[in-house]
Amino acid sequence: MSLNSYINKKVCVITADGRTLVGILISCDQTTNLVLNETIERVIRPAEDPEPSSESPLGLYIVRGDNVVVCGLVDEELDASIDWTKVRGDVIGGTKHV
Repeated sequence: MSLNSYINKKVCVITADGRTLVGILISCDQTTNLVLNETIERVIRPAEDPEPSSESPLGLYIVRGDNVVVCGLVDEELDASIDWTKVRGDVIGGTKHV
């Protein structure tokens, strides 16, 4: 499936090193290189970690295609209703391309 239908929509990208990026997809190519605008990185902390989860603004951001594990549309209404600083979860961990 082509990502062209996701252009100018909010997407969530999980990277090979386990990072979670959310932003507006403004460009993509045949090798899944992505350009995101208004990008934030979400850092979700485990339940036992005393530090709160956080969101870090990154702005305009390029993700190399070989670092993209998954890219999906974000339900913007649901996303806006969640206080991401209170979300807890296990670390995704990295993936290995073979």
